[in-house]
Amino acid sequence: MKQLAASLTGLVLLSQAAGPVSAYDLPAVNLGFTSFLDGAPPSGPGWYFQQYLQFYRNGRLKDGSGRDLLLPTPGGPARADAEANVGLTQLVFQSDQPILLGGKWGVNLMLPLAELTVNPRDNLAVRANGSILGDLLLGPFLQWDPIMGHDGPRFVQRVELQLLLPTGAYDSSRALNPGSNFFSFNPYWAATAWLTPQWTASWRLHYLWNAKNNDPFRPLLANDSQAGQAVHANFASAYEVIPQRLRLGINGYFLSQLTDSRINGRRVPNSKEQVLGLGPGLVWHITGQDHLFVNAYWESNAENRPEGQRINLRYVRHFR
Repeated sequence: MKQLAASLTGLVLLSQAAGPVSAYDLPAVNLGFTSFLDGAPPSGPGWYFQQYLQFYRNGRLKDGSGRDLLLPTPGGPARADAEANVGLTQLVFQSDQPILLGGKWGVNLMLPLAELTVNPRDNLAVRANGSILGDLLLGPFLQWDPIMGHDGPRFVQRVELQLLLPTGAYDSSRALNPGSNFFSFNPYWAATAWLTPQWTASWRLHYLWNAKNNDPFRPLLANDSQAGQAVHANFASAYEVIPQRLRLGINGYFLSQLTDSRINGRRVPNSKEQVLGLGPGLVWHITGQDHLFVNAYWESNAENRPEGQRINLRYVRHFR
């Protein structure tokens, strides 16, 4: 479940105050795409088709101190913001066959499409790749059955070993690309706890490791670059207001880069990214096999990445 590609992978900006700044290097990851009841597929074993739509607006570009970043334009320095329209298509197979410590095997395959823009469009530093194909995600996982209580399920969890494959469109002469041009390993642990039969809390905790990009953004004049390691998480809590039909709640995410990015093997100071997003959401169980998730997020505390607003729509269809 990949995050909005408006992370602007490989972006190098020309800050009027600080000179060349290398940041915005992390690949597109799952920030806010998943939320409620995340510890298990919503309808048990079988095939799932999922379609995501995400709209990112007013993503003000931030520097390493969280200040607005200025881009050079023909009319002088201007504050910039990013926008993106993202569609993700996902196929998931959840088996009913335990293979390790009671965990049942499954596999997740996801392909993103992303349209990226930066305003003002006449800036002299950032140009977008016109292609929209993003990087393929492949994720084998283990899903455990719910731990049951007297009033229903109490806890359920899953572990997935996500691989982000550099199959998307990439052009080293462009600052904005839907593909990252490097491999990433992004495993996670997801779980849902039932605090009461109607009230749930869910989370998904990721670790992110990135390989080298051997064709980095051309103005770097570098042989290679490497984004730093990071942790990121989604979290949500919902209350069932209409039995077996509607849940309302709050949702959020955070990202924190742990190590500096590198250029030609050398650490780049002040290149760590971070962001926090919070907002309301709901899940509507249309039928026992069809589910619609709606989430809104307002970002804050961003450094070296955009800070904006997201609307996320996720439709889930289960095939027995």
